[in-house]
Amino acid sequence: MAEENVRVLLCEDDENLGMLLCEYLQVKGYPCDLCDNGENGLKAFMKESYDICIFDVMMPKKDGFTLATEVHEIKPDIPIIFLTAKNLKDDIIEGFRHGCDDYITKPFSMEELLCRMEAVLRRLRAQRLAEKRTYHIGKYIFESQKQHLHFIDDGSSVKLTTKEADLLALLCTNVNEILPRNYALKTIWIDDNYFNARSMDVYITKLRKFLAKDPTIQIINIHGKGYKLVVPEAKKQ
Repeated sequence: MAEENVRVLLCEDDENLGMLLCEYLQVKGYPCDLCDNGENGLKAFMKESYDICIFDVMMPKKDGFTLATEVHEIKPDIPIIFLTAKNLKDDIIEGFRHGCDDYITKPFSMEELLCRMEAVLRRLRAQRLAEKRTYHIGKYIFESQKQHLHFIDDGSSVKLTTKEADLLALLCTNVNEILPRNYALKTIWIDDNYFNARSMDVYITKLRKFLAKDPTIQIINIHGKGYKLVVPEAKKQ
């Protein structure tokens, strides 16, 4: 299912590939504008509002790296995915230096592009949900941005690791509802493979220990589905 109100800017100088990708994304529920070179891409970006950009690296008039730099000067937090026929390590590193969120080498399937794009959007949405948010969970106060978990009764505080804080923030944004296992894995660990799944189980165990001072709070394992943070009274600020 497409993310709500997500508009895509696609810049690809291969006419056939560009049209195929653009039509595919539109069929999948993502409004998409196609530009055939970097200059037109920048003009489109300055004219319209976009939520994610997909840029071919090797384009006439303005390459994808240059376009990404100029786009980020206008909207620093816009996510960018690079498409390229190059797969050399230096080119991939260069892509990330120019602020890309993912990098796909040709040839690739349209399904792979869609999955990667949606993974980037999920990560961005999770980050924005967690930004500057304070959660009241039982007798705890969780400052997600500072990664601090405070226990009100005795004034004690725990500094969480980044992954611990990200996982707790996801649980809090879905408080008293099921947090799908695959969603959490792809949002925080990017890949939902076996080893990452085992790693997440370890982090869930750690979070249970951190929250153990309030017996009314539970993190329940919903078999085959995910986890649920159960809090009698939960508030978000």
